[in-house]
Amino acid sequence: MSVRAMTAADVVDRILHKKPLFIVDVRNPDEYADWKIEGETVTSINLPYYELLDGVEPYLDRIPKDRELLVVCAKEGSSIMVAEELAKAGYEPAYLQGGMKAWSTYLYEKLVYQDEKIKVYQFVRVGKGCLSYMVISGQEAMVVDPLRFVDAYLKLAEKEGVRITHIVDSHLHADHVSGGLELAKRTGATYYLMKSEGAIYDFEPLENHERIRFADAEVQVLAVKTPGHTPGSVSFFVNDKLLFSGDTIFVSGLGRPDLGEKVEEWAEDLYRTISEKVADIADDVMVLPAHYANLEEEMNEDGVIGEYLGVIRRENRIMQNIPKDEFLQHVRKSAESVKPPNYKEIVAINKGLLSKTDEEITELEIGPNRCAVHHTA
Repeated sequence: MSVRAMTAADVVDRILHKKPLFIVDVRNPDEYADWKIEGETVTSINLPYYELLDGVEPYLDRIPKDRELLVVCAKEGSSIMVAEELAKAGYEPAYLQGGMKAWSTYLYEKLVYQDEKIKVYQFVRVGKGCLSYMVISGQEAMVVDPLRFVDAYLKLAEKEGVRITHIVDSHLHADHVSGGLELAKRTGATYYLMKSEGAIYDFEPLENHERIRFADAEVQVLAVKTPGHTPGSVSFFVNDKLLFSGDTIFVSGLGRPDLGEKVEEWAEDLYRTISEKVADIADDVMVLPAHYANLEEEMNEDGVIGEYLGVIRRENRIMQNIPKDEFLQHVRKSAESVKPPNYKEIVAINKGLLSKTDEEITELEIGPNRCAVHHTA
């Protein structure tokens, strides 16, 4: 009996439009507990495939018939077989095409800001909680924290009739492989990264630039040195309106400073960044981070993952000028949490010290985003 496929894009559409979806996830319990599809109108249960080999009948009382039903596994095969069994039992299930592997790599774009000088698109890798951006002004574009799926940026640039001339990475990422170097090769754009991050390939050091101007200086980008998450973390302040904060400030947290094995030293840097450098930025500046942890918590009513700095200051305890000792204690506690999967290998790839195939990188990146000091409200 054939069953229909549901793509990652279909699932995202249901999440964004708050359409009810019931998921039967047939992966192993540890995989499900670590990382699963979530959303305000998503309900899921874990029924490991090996428990269903003798049939689905013992579990039918846990699966409703009045909601859209999706079966999920790691790579699709097991979910098809379980969906077929559910169809025989009178259900109308779909299976996730490509499984959680496809969920991890899916990327969509959204226009998040526009005025007379700039237009900004946000790219959301919903299965990883990764965010990147394209800032367009005139006939030029700058890509901020590009993901490795560079065709997405090339297609948008073609659609908008612009040329990608600048590429910036806010820091050396630990949970996913950057697309900065590849995108620079494909476009001829200048690729900027802090030299202090330790990459060994050719790039333009951000240490040499207080501002990056393009499109007849209509857009001024101030590189604000904001160490803490990594030693060379920077944020990009555009037209005094938008702060592309990398992994320094999230909507509901801060970037964790322990991934370089220097918790105390980098936590001190992070405290100075928040209490001194970011303190001078106005409340009405929109913060657009490089990651999020919870889509339904951190997406605003306009469908944008970002928030005004004043709101973050008001609702995020760790941004409220708390005493230094309390700040450092909280950061130390967060450092005890589970680190991003395979982060040491991913960092090595992003430094240019290690090479992997796309298939190998996909496997390394599988799992949730764990780059934040959460949740401090």
